[in-house]
Amino acid sequence: MIENEKPRDHCGIFGVYGHPDAATLTYFGLYALQHRGQESAGIVSSEADGQVFRVHRGMGLVSRVFNDSALRGMKGTRAIGHVRYSTTGSSSIVNAQPMVVDCARGEIAIAHNGNLVNANILRDELEAYGSIFQTTVDSEIILHLMAQPKYGDRENNLLYALGRIRGAYSLLIMGENELIGVRDPNGFRPLSIGRLGNAYILSSETCAFDLIQAEFVRDVEPGEVVILDKDGLRSVKMDSFGVRPSLCIFEYIYFARPDSLLKGRTVAQVREELGRQLARETPVKADAIIPVPDSGNYCALGFSRESNIPMELAFVRNHYIGRTFLQPSQLIRDFNVRVKLNLVRDFVKGKRVVIVDDSIVRGTTARARVKNLREAGAKEVHVRVSCPPHRHPCHYGIDFPTHKELIANEYTQAGIKEYLGADSIGYLSQEGMFKATGHPKDEFCAACFTGEYPVPFPKDLDKFIMEKRRSQRQTLAASVVEDTQQRLL
Repeated sequence: MIENEKPRDHCGIFGVYGHPDAATLTYFGLYALQHRGQESAGIVSSEADGQVFRVHRGMGLVSRVFNDSALRGMKGTRAIGHVRYSTTGSSSIVNAQPMVVDCARGEIAIAHNGNLVNANILRDELEAYGSIFQTTVDSEIILHLMAQPKYGDRENNLLYALGRIRGAYSLLIMGENELIGVRDPNGFRPLSIGRLGNAYILSSETCAFDLIQAEFVRDVEPGEVVILDKDGLRSVKMDSFGVRPSLCIFEYIYFARPDSLLKGRTVAQVREELGRQLARETPVKADAIIPVPDSGNYCALGFSRESNIPMELAFVRNHYIGRTFLQPSQLIRDFNVRVKLNLVRDFVKGKRVVIVDDSIVRGTTARARVKNLREAGAKEVHVRVSCPPHRHPCHYGIDFPTHKELIANEYTQAGIKEYLGADSIGYLSQEGMFKATGHPKDEFCAACFTGEYPVPFPKDLDKFIMEKRRSQRQTLAASVVEDTQQRLL
């Protein structure tokens, strides 16, 4: 399998309360959030209070997982949905969400976007007291904590569970009588509230409201628990004294769709300003600005407008591809880059071009694009990046590589230029990045650039520890079985 160089976010979540076509609306909501996860998709619905949950999940894109027959069988006025890209837990149907349990408190379903930094500690504790886990994802830990009967009603159990977990989480939780939205005290991941007639909608991004013609109401605040039931909407605040809001700044740079609204500004507007600021900080003499689609489009537009250099849509993106499951030879790597983006050669031949990208992580894909431009006859190739160099991994739900794999830790800026084969390279400064958002820098998490992590994490944090432990247990069990068989012989 060939890994994509770009970082990936954990998931997208969408929920509906109080609409007769809740599952169908959730299906379309997940379509709008497909960019947040292409590995699996799922919906859980319920027709009325106390009714059995209907569950449909599968591997792949929303359009492959669901069809007319599946949606017709998911009647109900409440539903939550999930699209996943794994940053913890292996890629398998058992880890697809929403997850559903049936416990002493009734059925509970959960959809999670984010990553818990103390998941391993909590799982060890729960297993020591007899909990049996069915998956290897940290989301299941929250269900186990909620299912414990000793903390009063379900609301108190939820607040207890939230008080135990640490890290990034936007959650949708569906019980037999309510739908709950939760955003962690730092607000790492976005979550918004909408209205469609008398129904309430919860979504990772506001672009999903536009698709179903719902009205944006407001964002769920960091540390807020929003409860939707027959009495309407009510809000409960977690105990988050002294915790500063820390929205992941990479939502603006890469993850969120351009037509989504974050902290009162459209993502497209911020990306254009990132490009303008980049042009001010790293000017260059050139004949054409070339965006890397799709996340680089608005940055390139801003760079073009600020520098008065025309923008050419020289890269043509193939939108109908998934992952390439072929052995990663150099030949296949080259084909993998070309199948995703092809060049209109007439737009670059004999020209000095500036390629504008949202980020460079490992550098392998950026290097291939520079090579393609030179093969197409570009006279000069200049690289501009609309964020600072990535120097630190993320522990809050973004699949960034380790320190060693980040190109900015392996090379100086001059070394990166040489590695890419570019005539020049320019990154946006940290100050310029924050300025472009229109918000103070202390409202964001930018740990991947600064190394300043808002929530402490174990030094030996390993996002695949669950798989490793399971593998170790299986190996141990196999050795015990083999030893027993030998003794019987």
